[in-house]
Amino acid sequence: MLKKTHLAIFLCASSLFSTASNALEKVDLLIKNAAVLTMNEDKTIFQQGLVAVKGNKIIAVTNGEDIKNYQAETIIDADGDIVMPGLINTHTHASMTVFRSLADDVPDRLHRYIFPLEKKLVSRDMVRIGAQLGNVEMLKGGVTTYADMYYFEDEVAKTVDKIGMRAVLGESVIKFPVADAENAQQGIDYALNFINEYKDHPRITPAFAPHATYTNSTETLQKITKLSLQHDVPVMIHLAESERENQVIAERSGGKSPIAYMAEIGALTPNLIAAHVINADDNDIALLKKYDVGIAHNMSANIKSAKGVAPIIKMQEQGLRIGLGTDGPMSGNTLSTIDEFNQVAKVHKLVNQDRAAMPPVDVIEMATIGSARALHMEDKIGSLEVGKLADIIIIDTKAPNMVPVYNPYSALVYSAYAANVKHTIVDGKVLMHHRKMLTVDEDAIRSEALQFADKVRKTVIESGEIVQ
Repeated sequence: MLKKTHLAIFLCASSLFSTASNALEKVDLLIKNAAVLTMNEDKTIFQQGLVAVKGNKIIAVTNGEDIKNYQAETIIDADGDIVMPGLINTHTHASMTVFRSLADDVPDRLHRYIFPLEKKLVSRDMVRIGAQLGNVEMLKGGVTTYADMYYFEDEVAKTVDKIGMRAVLGESVIKFPVADAENAQQGIDYALNFINEYKDHPRITPAFAPHATYTNSTETLQKITKLSLQHDVPVMIHLAESERENQVIAERSGGKSPIAYMAEIGALTPNLIAAHVINADDNDIALLKKYDVGIAHNMSANIKSAKGVAPIIKMQEQGLRIGLGTDGPMSGNTLSTIDEFNQVAKVHKLVNQDRAAMPPVDVIEMATIGSARALHMEDKIGSLEVGKLADIIIIDTKAPNMVPVYNPYSALVYSAYAANVKHTIVDGKVLMHHRKMLTVDEDAIRSEALQFADKVRKTVIESGEIVQ
């Protein structure tokens, strides 16, 4: 349990409740004087609201008039700041933080640069160090849940468990030799062991993560689909992302698109979370809808790589499950979902030549309850509602870039920085308070990442083994 001295909080004086104390509802955490964005179905906003938490669940979200009904162990006075659901990053490769800013503009970067780089440097130690750094970056940016695809995901799980975040973690499966498997079957075996180890964890959901359609065989994709249904775990994959993928799958399937191919082989299911989905026509969108597939929309990575803009507005019109992702820190370069807001809103306006397209409320929905839907976790997270898990963030509205706030959705999408996140709460526990990490040593994590960066620098730049 966090020590009270670690939090700049208001503790309830016993004299305040000297009368009728037996009638008070005892809670562990009370957030008051908050501009509460519930992100419920009605998009209810409470200007002077409160959120009450008992254990790891929300037990009340109100306009604040009932504040005298609660006796709280810990009170955070939001003082008018925005209180909202924790952000959910639906697609990333967190451990790649230690490779950030390498070869940013190299053509065909994945095959010419990233795969060779990973062959040289990916290890258990690298995955742990990178994941720790990524976790801190995300938590400080208001991300409370993330979906990750990489190698040695059991190491990522350990870092998630320690910091206290929530995550869906997919063990990568790919056809060629990688750091933790010689072939796809070994990758599947590794994933099964990981799933068995973490299947009952309260905050970690283990998953399969076949890298892509074109980097795995039809048989591998079918086997993973069958196993995911047997074990009731997600499958994460890069889908409809690149021209190389289109060409390989067209040759393999007699001219079908990657999405149509996945449907034909039985690999589209509600367990699937598809990242990117840039190259999707109306027929593809209909298939994604039919099979209730989750979509991870990664705007900054997609436009940085010049691959295109996913037809998200069409997908919204068809009622698909769409969430926001950052992609890995070698792709979009940050793990902050807040940094995606501005680009998502503006680029969709430009592409659709419609200033009214992708209004701020839709972006915030996509980052919260929309992302929860994409992960099929909307019954647990994504909105501030009674009975849901207490994943909550508080955004500073006193910072110069946030003054004034006439429309909270507009302020968040067009004005906010990741650094405006003041407090982050996951599973009812305060993990960051006034920008200070409470469960891990941020300085030590940064120092270890910098030490690893020296190894990367010697291997990549000084040795000339991998040319930028």
